Amino acid sequence: MRVTVDRVGVEVADGATVLDATRAAGAVVPTLCYDERLTPQGSCRVCLVGVRGRAVPACTTPAADGMEIATDEAAAREAAQLALELLVSQLPARALDIPAEHSELVRACQHFGLTASRFDGATRNAGVDHSHPYVKLDRDLCIACNRCVRMCAEVQGTFALSLAGRGFDTVVVAGVGGPWVSSPCVACGGCVDTCPSGALTEPGLSDPRPFSRTTTTTCGYCGVGCTLRVHVRDGTVAAITPAREGPVNRGHACVKGRFAHAFARSRDRLTTPLVRDGGRDSPLRPASWQEALTVAATRLAAIRDRHGPDAIGMISSARATNEENYLAQKFARVVLGTNNIDNCSRLCHAPSAVGLTAAFGHAGSTNSVDDLDHTDCILIAGANPTEAHPVIGARIKQLVLRGARLIVIDPRRIDLAEMADVHIQAEPGSNVAVFNGIARILIDEGHTDEEFLRTRVSGLAELIAVLADYPPNQAARLAGVAPEALVAAARLYGTARRPAIVYGLGVTEHAHGTDGVRTLSNLAILKGAVGTPGCCGVLSMRGQNNVQGASDMGALPDLLPGYQRVTDPDVRARFNQAWRAEVPVRPGLRILDMFASAVAGRVRAMYVIGEDIAQTDPDSNNVRRALAACDLVINHDLFLSSTAEHADVVFPAVPFLDKEGTFVNFDRRVQRVRPALDPPGQARSDFDILHLLARAMGADLGCSTPAEAMAECAALTPTFAGISHARLDVEGPLHWPCRGIDEPGEGRLYLDSFATPDGRAALAARPYLPPGEQPSNSFPYILITGRRLSHYNSGSMSRRTPNQQLHPHEILDMHPDDAARLGLTNGDLVEVTSRRATVTYPVRLTKTVSPGQIFTTFGFPDTPTNALTSDAADTETGCPEYKITAVSLSPFMTGPESLAVVLGPSTSKPGPS
Repeated sequence: MRVTVDRVGVEVADGATVLDATRAAGAVVPTLCYDERLTPQGSCRVCLVGVRGRAVPACTTPAADGMEIATDEAAAREAAQLALELLVSQLPARALDIPAEHSELVRACQHFGLTASRFDGATRNAGVDHSHPYVKLDRDLCIACNRCVRMCAEVQGTFALSLAGRGFDTVVVAGVGGPWVSSPCVACGGCVDTCPSGALTEPGLSDPRPFSRTTTTTCGYCGVGCTLRVHVRDGTVAAITPAREGPVNRGHACVKGRFAHAFARSRDRLTTPLVRDGGRDSPLRPASWQEALTVAATRLAAIRDRHGPDAIGMISSARATNEENYLAQKFARVVLGTNNIDNCSRLCHAPSAVGLTAAFGHAGSTNSVDDLDHTDCILIAGANPTEAHPVIGARIKQLVLRGARLIVIDPRRIDLAEMADVHIQAEPGSNVAVFNGIARILIDEGHTDEEFLRTRVSGLAELIAVLADYPPNQAARLAGVAPEALVAAARLYGTARRPAIVYGLGVTEHAHGTDGVRTLSNLAILKGAVGTPGCCGVLSMRGQNNVQGASDMGALPDLLPGYQRVTDPDVRARFNQAWRAEVPVRPGLRILDMFASAVAGRVRAMYVIGEDIAQTDPDSNNVRRALAACDLVINHDLFLSSTAEHADVVFPAVPFLDKEGTFVNFDRRVQRVRPALDPPGQARSDFDILHLLARAMGADLGCSTPAEAMAECAALTPTFAGISHARLDVEGPLHWPCRGIDEPGEGRLYLDSFATPDGRAALAARPYLPPGEQPSNSFPYILITGRRLSHYNSGSMSRRTPNQQLHPHEILDMHPDDAARLGLTNGDLVEVTSRRATVTYPVRLTKTVSPGQIFTTFGFPDTPTNALTSDAADTETGCPEYKITAVSLSPFMTGPESLAVVLGPSTSKPGPS
């Protein structure tokens, strides 16, 4: 429809507001209670404009065809200014001293030429709440606009904030009104981001000095792929804010991506290379780059030449860029001459890559996360998005609040289970039984797409034969749940028009994780919810920022970039010609096989980039044995990690904040990473380190810049052929496959055909098999590992930030019934013993875990959880069974002094359940 704004005609969409129209016309209309991400409220009256001689609030008034809008209408402007003056009269003078770029209130006053109020109203003296390390409240600046409250409810879905008091004394409070740090606030920063007056701020934004530069980049924490703006002052990060135009996060962030950046200038950053002079018993000492490179190159070459290329194992990094992973696998194959290259996707989503490829054709999510906007039913399996992927967790909450149905399949009562229509709290390791049971009900009750099954699917007869053993009662018995729960879940998913599946490591990190992915994919195939117009498909939530990209780039022992098999002679010939080297024919070793071979004396050197395998990999005592058995260990890292402490050469690396390149997020979206900081000291990017080491070994890896590395990869990899840095800089993120420079990339896959050999989606007839490790009389409890909101993976970055104040130490979640049997209360110490080790934890009582099950993470090196976990692994991919470890529990008796050491200050607040 067409409207006029100050006599200028503009076209606006149906449903647009008067405010939308004024902005489309380029007119300036100030607002205070309005945020485009929130439901308009129209309470501040600062956005009054004239329409047909009446003053109307622009943010809540619908535009109409032919409407004439006057932003300079005298009566409307006078009324708006009066409302603003009355508001300012209640505030302290310092409210207008805030820099305009940090205060919409100040900008509104500038718009009206208001420098002070004519009214002498009372002012508050309510004080501040600076208890939280990030969110700072100045109550006297609060204008009760309600934006923070609505942001917490409508965008974050936490409902932690409210307005308290009456009239003039109304002010925002967190939780029940106590200290902010003790409230349910998850520190997403949304309230700070939306606050128009400066009442809510953060340390970096409260400093009035200008930023020296701002860089748009991609977050380096989890695999969501949030677009961030990094604001730098005095050579360090002053603040990070989410980009409103970010395609995945849409102006939202989490406590890690937004606030946990202090690690970048931590005092214990490695800033110079380190070497040992006399074996592992000698200390690491600083060295020049020339010396460290010479030591590493000479000893690597000696091992390669004496014991053969396959005596070297290389582990690349899911925290490194695509270009760095591309260069790492090229280094392994060209310089070292081995396919012994792997990355940490082996330990998390290798079953996804294999399972999704077998079912659909590509090793990634079937759909863009944008398709979630249209779903009417979400099935979450083995994922805890509100803690591990908070921005997606918040998006799911928004959808449920708008009416989408929710099914949660998880052994723990996670946050989203509280909102679920059905929570299937199945026994750990029973995923296949649950998925087969639901599939049986879908078929029996006619909730399948018969035309889709007939024309685009294979394997139905074989699946039906297997499902004969999984009627609801039998599947429920295997899973330890009520049959009615399976039936309810199947009916919700089966009757939905556009169901979506979101899953995570609770599906993959099992002895039969690939079977879990295949049988979960069966549900989408039976329903015709993948590869069809309007479908929402299957989304695989990736744990680390570039775990998808590390595999996409070929940092795998059997696959070259783009998942092209090293055993294919035509593929090898293409790479041989481009690289001017011979790609080894035989697939290399997986990570766990590297460790076993090192202990056996067959692998003599380990080259580890950016992964703390001595802390994060299963059965960590065995990992340490493997490192000790090697003649040479080389490590790149930001800090002296547990792995670096076992290394002979340590190269100081840089994080995402200092890097140039790209990441691939969980929905296959290739996004730019740009350096916001200069590296400290002599630290260098993994890209530069690999080039330097290759040259020291007499080799030239070519592609001297990250942009050239992506160009080389695109030339050799059909799925990336249309992707380049230059194009990403102009057009923004692109999904792969993107097969040409004129193609937009495919967010929703398989609309014409599946990428399987026969072009059909492949159903999998997989029976339930028991876990690799099971409880016994000696080890009667099941330990589940995962993540918590405040920390990330090994904690090497997040523990070096004020996040440590939010979650200062590891804890063990235990059901109150188990605690009562053991005579334990909150904070008591318990010894957890597996078949491999014993680790002591303070206990937290919670009903988020079931009796007989306990939960913790592996983010604290002084609590080595992975000493407990086993090396039982998925039979198809070698992915470890992190989600099931049989353990025994016994109270640990200690004196008050030791207890304080373990528990930390008595005022510390545990992280979320």
